[in-house]
Amino acid sequence: MIRISVLLMSFVFFGCGSTANNSKESKTVTPAVVKLSDEELMDVVQKQTFKYFWDYAEPNSGLARERYHPDGVYPENDANVVTTGGSGFGLMAIVSGMSRGYITKKEGVERLNKIADFLDKADRFHGAWSHWIDGKTGKVKPFGTKDNGGDLVETSFLVSGIITVREYLKDGSEAEKAVAKKYDVLWKGVDWKWYTNNKNFLYWHWSPTYDWQMNFPLEGYNECLITYILAAASPTHPITPKEYHEGWARNGGIVTDKTKYNIPLILKHNGAEEFGGPLFWAHYSYVGLDPNQLTDKYANYWDLNVNHVKIDYEYCVENPKKFKGYGSDYWGLTASYSRNPDGTIGYNAHMPSNDVGVIAPTAAISSIVYTPKESIAVMRNLYENHKKDTWGVAGFYDASSLQYGWTAQRYLAIDQGPEVVMLENYRSGLLWKLFMNAPEVKQGLIGLGFHSDKYGF
Repeated sequence: MIRISVLLMSFVFFGCGSTANNSKESKTVTPAVVKLSDEELMDVVQKQTFKYFWDYAEPNSGLARERYHPDGVYPENDANVVTTGGSGFGLMAIVSGMSRGYITKKEGVERLNKIADFLDKADRFHGAWSHWIDGKTGKVKPFGTKDNGGDLVETSFLVSGIITVREYLKDGSEAEKAVAKKYDVLWKGVDWKWYTNNKNFLYWHWSPTYDWQMNFPLEGYNECLITYILAAASPTHPITPKEYHEGWARNGGIVTDKTKYNIPLILKHNGAEEFGGPLFWAHYSYVGLDPNQLTDKYANYWDLNVNHVKIDYEYCVENPKKFKGYGSDYWGLTASYSRNPDGTIGYNAHMPSNDVGVIAPTAAISSIVYTPKESIAVMRNLYENHKKDTWGVAGFYDASSLQYGWTAQRYLAIDQGPEVVMLENYRSGLLWKLFMNAPEVKQGLIGLGFHSDKYGF
């Protein structure tokens, strides 16, 4: 299932009572639009979006805030809330920033050391971190009444970043090696096996007060593939292939022969079997996991993701609901801030089967590895034709709608992060190379029956 319960909870926390036009534009003056080459455009977007994780990080922890509002207006007690999954993307963004010279290596290592120390002292639940963490104290901030403990999926996104940092620093200076060792210890502390609850599944949540009452087994297909891969890769608390094949893959039931626009879906998208789910499903697991030439007995994962994105693209070009602006340079449906029918701001898992006329820039930008021409067209359209409304201090704002003349003028870590990471992967492949060459990751993939011609297993 799609994270309906999570989305509903998010709707409350994301300030659904705010009016659509109450966000003030950033005071930062942006330069006049000039015609950029594709490479220049990608660098401008990547560098500006990187600021989310550097200039606007939560100051005490150094981790990624759940959200950043340039107008300074937040839901109560929300400005210092850290997001675990978004911080994983942020760790990769910092590696990218060091590699590209957006920051110095010394600056990056100092921040990464600060983050490691914070994560080491933060609340953990059988090794897993909570969905949200109070950036001031390291204590869990409940994502919902019963969601006040370990969140294994968010933890897996964080661990993807942790492993990437370790690989980037492990052969560096003595200071860099010391930080790499801290990250190595952090990820090896996750008790993935505990989160099977002695069943043939991994479970999303465990709470010290509510135990397993959230009862959310991870079954494919959605954004959670990486959780099983990391659980199998763990040298300390691994799962067995049985959980992957019987739980995630539903004893083969994960496969589908359905097509849309004559494009095969390949795997059943939970709750979205006609068109596929929101596009973050093609991003979150794959910030480190390289789908190029990656296969198992259920799918070719490159084809899976390319097809998912192309179906979303074709839907937006077809534009059956006739929303203003939709087309080859204005497309991309995924979970983001959203405009409600009454004009208030909420949160919604946009996809073709749940299209309300709101485009999220992260959907197309983070898909650049799959559809470079189509993704660059969206970036160029937004930057050259809609910059005044859609561009701010940390890159493109989270969501917009030409239909309603509305822009969120807010940012979310889980949307800004994949933009930086996938732009880096498209431009250099750096983050994919670091993660995929981690020896434990390779062994985990091999144990589950994966093959990669690109990485030689």
